Amino acid sequence: MIPLAWHDCRAQIRGAETIRPVGRVANLVGMVVEIAGLAAPVGALCRIEVGRNRAPILCEAIGFRDDTLLVMPLGKAEGIAAGQPATLISTRLSVPVGDELLGRIVDGLGRPLDGGPPLTGAPHAPLDGGRVPAALTRRRTGKILPTGLRAIDAVLTVARGQRMGIFAGSGVGKSILLGMLARQAEVDVSVLALIGERGREVREFVERDLGPEGLARSVVVVVTSDESAVMRAKGAETAMTIAERFREADRHVLFLMDSATRYAMALREIGLAAGEPPTTKGYPPSVFAALPRLCERAGSSAINAMTAFFTVLIEGDDIHDPVGEAMRAILDGHLFLSRDLARRGHYPAVDVLGSISRLRNEIIPAQTLVAAKQVLQWLEVIEQNRDLVSIGAYAAGSDPLLDTALAKQDAIRQFLTQGVDEGSDLHDTLDGLNRLTGGTVT
Repeated sequence: MIPLAWHDCRAQIRGAETIRPVGRVANLVGMVVEIAGLAAPVGALCRIEVGRNRAPILCEAIGFRDDTLLVMPLGKAEGIAAGQPATLISTRLSVPVGDELLGRIVDGLGRPLDGGPPLTGAPHAPLDGGRVPAALTRRRTGKILPTGLRAIDAVLTVARGQRMGIFAGSGVGKSILLGMLARQAEVDVSVLALIGERGREVREFVERDLGPEGLARSVVVVVTSDESAVMRAKGAETAMTIAERFREADRHVLFLMDSATRYAMALREIGLAAGEPPTTKGYPPSVFAALPRLCERAGSSAINAMTAFFTVLIEGDDIHDPVGEAMRAILDGHLFLSRDLARRGHYPAVDVLGSISRLRNEIIPAQTLVAAKQVLQWLEVIEQNRDLVSIGAYAAGSDPLLDTALAKQDAIRQFLTQGVDEGSDLHDTLDGLNRLTGGTVT
């Protein structure tokens, strides 16, 4: 035998296939596969060999039952049969991160979907969810995030690092609002998570709502509604991991997720399949533990800020459903999109009376706050007397505040609405607020 040089031996050792733990498929119920003889932690990745002519099926460990490991496929479960070998690949998942992803569209595991080159040179980061900034290391928020939308910047001002919810029913314009934010907000990088979207809407959103300008500084993570619950859950976590790494690189990041409700639904499927007891509307307790873990990863850190907007689908335009209530308690404010405003052609359909920014009062000057409250007061008195005015029962001069509000009504509506491609920088927005209220806004 010819002896090998030491460096040749090391090269062969590094390239050799490692010995991995192997189990066998014991049972399949629904989308849950039981693996006997394989011990692995929750979140581990394993591979089921389904035959020579078929690609292996990747699965994630979701729990245990007696001595069996419970896993769910990342894709379809077709071809799985009892006795097939299941091999542990990794104890945790990792995804590509960094500048190489800018302008790219990837799936829930960070794999390209846009036909572009593979992300072989990008560094990887684990999906361990352990990058939440410690409470006392977070920077205090003191700067305004100009979003380019007058309804937000004037009366619902958002701070850098703030986490907001966008509560809306179907067809009220949340995708258009997200596209406007991605294009116009003054940030360094945008990361968008489209979770559980209809396949038809993905291309529409990327080409129509986001556009080439928005895509150039963005990373889009797409997991459509036909994909497995595991992939839908991983899509949100992948997008958050990518955004965290940009923040660690001292970038101001805008994180947009559509939607938190579909993420919660995916977690519900996983939890129920693993045997968790259902609670309110069938959601197991693990869902309400996972939502704050995801949202708390956003916000400010000791390095920079991640401003986040999470959309929340509401049934029958009622925000008091379990996911909506949980998200309102977690986040730093919410924007409520009104179907009535959308029907009147008022876009973006932000109901400023039903919305709140909890950090607004801390970041805007006192004069701007007075002007914003004046606009809200006018809108409130109009809403309270809408029926009285519409039937002609109100006599002009009875209420000076209402008289002023009615005189300003058209101007207020014109100020709070804008076209999809119409941006408004912060100076112009405050100048318009100044003219609308007749005060001095700085």
